[in-house]
Amino acid sequence: MLAEKILSGDIKAAAQLMRAIEDEDPGTLRELKGLFPHTGHAHIIGLTGAPGTGKSTLLDCMVHLLRQKGKSVGILAIDPSSPFSGGAILGDRVRMQRHAEDKSVFIKSIATRGHLGGLSRSAFGIVKVLDAMGKDVILVETVGVGQDGVDVIRLAHTTIVVVTADMGDGIQAIKSGILETADIFALNKTDLEGTEASLNGIKMMLSMRQLRKGDWNPPVVQTLAIRGQGVDELLRQAQNHLKFLKTQGLDDMRKQQAFTDFGIYFRKILVEHAQSALETKKEWQTMMDSITKGEIDPYSAAEELVSKIIKSGSSPN
Repeated sequence: MLAEKILSGDIKAAAQLMRAIEDEDPGTLRELKGLFPHTGHAHIIGLTGAPGTGKSTLLDCMVHLLRQKGKSVGILAIDPSSPFSGGAILGDRVRMQRHAEDKSVFIKSIATRGHLGGLSRSAFGIVKVLDAMGKDVILVETVGVGQDGVDVIRLAHTTIVVVTADMGDGIQAIKSGILETADIFALNKTDLEGTEASLNGIKMMLSMRQLRKGDWNPPVVQTLAIRGQGVDELLRQAQNHLKFLKTQGLDDMRKQQAFTDFGIYFRKILVEHAQSALETKKEWQTMMDSITKGEIDPYSAAEELVSKIIKSGSSPN
């Protein structure tokens, strides 16, 4: 099994399993079952924000400092999908060449494959592999899709939202859904004009939040990633947030993450079993033909097939 090889330190086996997870190979579930008891130790940090805010440069600096501190690091970089191949268009491994030969750093780039929340379904499984590999910190960089890129909060312990002074109307940006997910704000590119105004705008919006006693109050860290400035403070605040979670009961977050994993794979398995049952009876293709011919709309078709599955007692075994 690949899981046994991964737990013994086989990097090639880890890469092979990650690829299989990305390709949605059914055999990966067995491997993930073997790895699950060995997960739950890494600090998962998500970086999200609009394109052009400097997330990749910031991540590169964070990795450099973490390695100086002796931490092993896993990196999952989610890039936009090619509309032709479905693969990642960018490729953060190119942007992080100085870490490519470091055996304590594992970099994996994947494509969103049409998922609008900034993560693909495979991201959750790949993070589990990185965790089982014994990585101390796992950094997840989302594609940066604006207000939709909030899936990372279901995956990460600590979510860093990266913003810059040139985002436009600062106050309106602060109100957007993606910024409300922040555990930490990184105000990057502090050499830009308007940085002070943006800093004050963020602080003003934070002061308007309804915080209960004991709630975490997101700090705002000013960074200039291209020069490595402020990154040490950003990591310190990430560590402070992890300590806060532990005082609040990190087990509750792990339960939530386990529930998220359960929901993802429950739906996947359920759909696959249902589709398989319908294809065996040729009902799936018959319904697809009816939709194509305009004889039935896809919404009614879905309701009809679900009804047939329930009545026939078809269920995953």
